[in-house]
Amino acid sequence: MKMHASYMGLNLNSPIVVSACTLSVQTDNIVKMEDNGAGAVVLFSLFEEQIRKEEARFKGVMSETSYAFAEAMDYFPDLDDFNVGTDDYLENIRKAKERVNIPIIGSLNGITNEGWVDYSKLMEQAGADGIEVNIFFIPADIAMSSQEVEHRYLNIIETIKQTVKIPVAVKLNPYFSAMGNMSLRMKNAGADALVLFNRFYQPDFDINELVIKTDLHYSESSEIRLPLLWIALLYGKVNLSLAATTGVQSAVEVIKYLLAGADVVMTASSLYKNGIPYLKIMNKELQDWMYMMGFDTINSFKGSMSQQHISDPTAYERSNYIKILEGVK
Repeated sequence: MKMHASYMGLNLNSPIVVSACTLSVQTDNIVKMEDNGAGAVVLFSLFEEQIRKEEARFKGVMSETSYAFAEAMDYFPDLDDFNVGTDDYLENIRKAKERVNIPIIGSLNGITNEGWVDYSKLMEQAGADGIEVNIFFIPADIAMSSQEVEHRYLNIIETIKQTVKIPVAVKLNPYFSAMGNMSLRMKNAGADALVLFNRFYQPDFDINELVIKTDLHYSESSEIRLPLLWIALLYGKVNLSLAATTGVQSAVEVIKYLLAGADVVMTASSLYKNGIPYLKIMNKELQDWMYMMGFDTINSFKGSMSQQHISDPTAYERSNYIKILEGVK
């Protein structure tokens, strides 16, 4: 039984990948992920805003201490407490590469062209096998057109690809008006993979305190429907690696995504809920299903339920929705 997978040119021992999350902050956890069968690990995201904020705080402390008497230095914060720029993140990449053999993919969430370029280059130099560009952008400015939003995405991809040689995946949202066409344009801009989809921050209201609640919730298995649809539609039509990353709670969701055409399936919520060793359980359940169904390799069934390969392609289209409504009594 061969569990090997290929993701944007990287060879993996399993199609199950750990998505960007705080579990990868500790190198020991990354080792556990490999030991339990992770095909690759996407490191926790590096946010440019956090870097800029820490740099500003550091400069502020330096400015204050520069005017202090030497004997008064004890009153100021220890400068070692300030995380200056990307040092810790890059060290995390280097340590992970020293201790594991699976691909380590950096995750970057930038806000400026300078940030995207500089931090991508640093990740590559630190030894990252690839970069996941998490373009978490909500166009709250109602004067911004859809063309401007799309251009922003494409410009980021082009800028990064001109800077690094390692593969670049784009983690994007599902809200483009023409997702298929946008996928082709991202490919033409240089993207090596698409990660479907990131989860936008969606605030809630506390009606008693009259404040905005900023809590986040783990994804649920019911959330796989939209990315499942788009992976099934894009498979075989765009020359890009496809990664699924929403609602993966068990091997059932992994199998569904692979049937739709995903090259890899990413999960974090299931590991927060069940622990890192749950990776081994998901891999075992995937292997058991493959054995039961008579599949020797991932490629022998990958994409077999995509629109390109099913007997009735209209199952993914509007006409099938009408059939469903007509069948409701």
